[in-house]
Amino acid sequence: MKRLLALSLCSLLAACSDSDVQEVRQWMDETAKTTKTSVAPIAPPKTFVPFSYSGKEAIDPFNPQKLTVELARAAASSKNPFKPDMERKKELLESFPLDTIKMVGVIQKGGQMSALLQIDKSIFQVRTGQYIGQNFGLVTAVSETAVSIREVVQDAAGEWVERQSKLELQESKETKK
Repeated sequence: MKRLLALSLCSLLAACSDSDVQEVRQWMDETAKTTKTSVAPIAPPKTFVPFSYSGKEAIDPFNPQKLTVELARAAASSKNPFKPDMERKKELLESFPLDTIKMVGVIQKGGQMSALLQIDKSIFQVRTGQYIGQNFGLVTAVSETAVSIREVVQDAAGEWVERQSKLELQESKETKK
């Protein structure tokens, strides 16, 4: 039994020899000798030449006021037919945005229809030809169900353009019962 154990230990130790590793090392050495490597040389770095900006006497190209002034100058000299009258005295309802105004009814006086508009808790009468909203809105028509408004706004290029808006009659909670 002891002999069998000693024999198996010897065979185990013989299996751990580095004969296979030696063959691999020899193959790697031969391959390294026969393989030729070629690496392209790295290009030298470009030299950086700093630019000194003497902008104190020049106009700043990134100044947002420059664009605003130029757009205002172009709008003032424009012959655009939609350009609003800036000298006209503003009416009371021009200080409120349209989205805060609700149409709550209509009344008729002397054959002319007027819309009843609610802003917060106050009621105002509006007829055709009056101005409303913050975008130079002119009331063009008043019907039993809506107030038609022609607004004049500036587009991205600074040109005055028209757009149509409507305030529609809001149903009261009492009529839904």
